[in-house]
Amino acid sequence: MVDLKNVFKSYNKKNVIEDVSLEITKGTITSFIGPNGAGKSTLISMISRLIAKDNGAITIDGQDIMHTKNNELAKKISILKQSNAINLKLTIRELVSFGRFPYSQGKLKREDNDKIDEAIDYMELREIQDKYLDELSGGQRQRAHIAMVIAQDTEYILLDEPLNNLDMRHSVQIMKTLRKLVNEMGKTILLVIHDINFASCYSDQIVALKDGKIVKQGRTCDVIDKCVLKDIYDMDIDIKEIDNRRICVYF
Repeated sequence: MVDLKNVFKSYNKKNVIEDVSLEITKGTITSFIGPNGAGKSTLISMISRLIAKDNGAITIDGQDIMHTKNNELAKKISILKQSNAINLKLTIRELVSFGRFPYSQGKLKREDNDKIDEAIDYMELREIQDKYLDELSGGQRQRAHIAMVIAQDTEYILLDEPLNNLDMRHSVQIMKTLRKLVNEMGKTILLVIHDINFASCYSDQIVALKDGKIVKQGRTCDVIDKCVLKDIYDMDIDIKEIDNRRICVYF
């Protein structure tokens, strides 16, 4: 379980995360939604320890992340940030192999290569695995980076806007893959996502943020609510029930 208690973060004396307390159950998909500047990316960066919190406590499975060794944390949590540009001449397979570094320390074993193969197949990259990153479309590069995170084989996977640069087909593929990782492999996934319909259709719980504070958290049906969304986005959003899923109409 990921547990946050009274977490704060500020820049230039302005709170970007203010008194956030949150429990995230293992074996679930939790989506963080909200307008730009709500603090979503900052929050998952603090959970992964990429950014230091100012106050409060963050624990994973009862262990304070600030007292966890780097290599141990890298076997527990993997994260993909929005800005993932790599300026090295790498193939897809070489990039995905980076996900195994906490285990292999650069010396790949059979188990590492098996995990790399599995991640490449998950993301349907087998036929182009030897292509260089600078030869790929934006969507292909994004899928390659997600494959790297999958290869890391951590209990907790944190994704910051993983659908960036993806077309409809591959966006659905990513979300179905995440659902499969949770349902079949028991992963716990936290993701920042702007498309509230993807959040609605694939999440177990949703955390809605605005101005660094949690506006609403809970089951999808509790957050995908006309009044809640009005409070978050300052606009009227109609909600339709389709196949027992709540679909937001805001075009």
